[in-house]
Amino acid sequence: MTGSKSSPDDLVAARALDAARHLADELSQPLGAVAAARELSAAADAALQAAVDRARAAGQSWRDIGEVLGTTRQAAFQRFGHPIDPRTGGPMSREIPADAADRALAIFDWHDQGRWQEILDELDDAMRSRHDPARLSRGWAALAGMFGRLERTGEPFARRAGDDTVVDVPLHFEAGDAKGIVRFSSDGKIAGMGIRPASPAAERN
Repeated sequence: MTGSKSSPDDLVAARALDAARHLADELSQPLGAVAAARELSAAADAALQAAVDRARAAGQSWRDIGEVLGTTRQAAFQRFGHPIDPRTGGPMSREIPADAADRALAIFDWHDQGRWQEILDELDDAMRSRHDPARLSRGWAALAGMFGRLERTGEPFARRAGDDTVVDVPLHFEAGDAKGIVRFSSDGKIAGMGIRPASPAAERN
């Protein structure tokens, strides 16, 4: 229609529809389908963000949004919220370094391979002052004593936590599950690292 203007929501919806059509057209071409699926995933993420923003503008709580998404209100806020930095009054960055998830996965692979020095090289000064190869190996041996060998890692989840980026990595051992956590500071160094056993409820599921 001449002179009409599309709203941002209209543009998001149109992008998702175009991406879905592109994927349908590319299904017979394996690599083309991969690229089109990635395009659709990005469009769906944008659509979901827009939908959450509209729900918030309509007065829905983060608890309500979290329930619809099957997660907690905190996790929903961490993914979709627009936090304000109390120090400056400006918006806080939600950008996650592209390599954060891969680097976190590498940390636990290195634990499993006993590559302690490579882990130490990734730590910030404060963390490095409290760790050495002997301490790292003792901690990993203690986990092996409780859960056995590490069989595989799951899909990492990266999120912002203030100025830092935190990555959760599911760890699946032969006799139990745990969650590895790596915190990257704004300069890219590891400012925190740990492993938490899965909850009893998660073990039963």
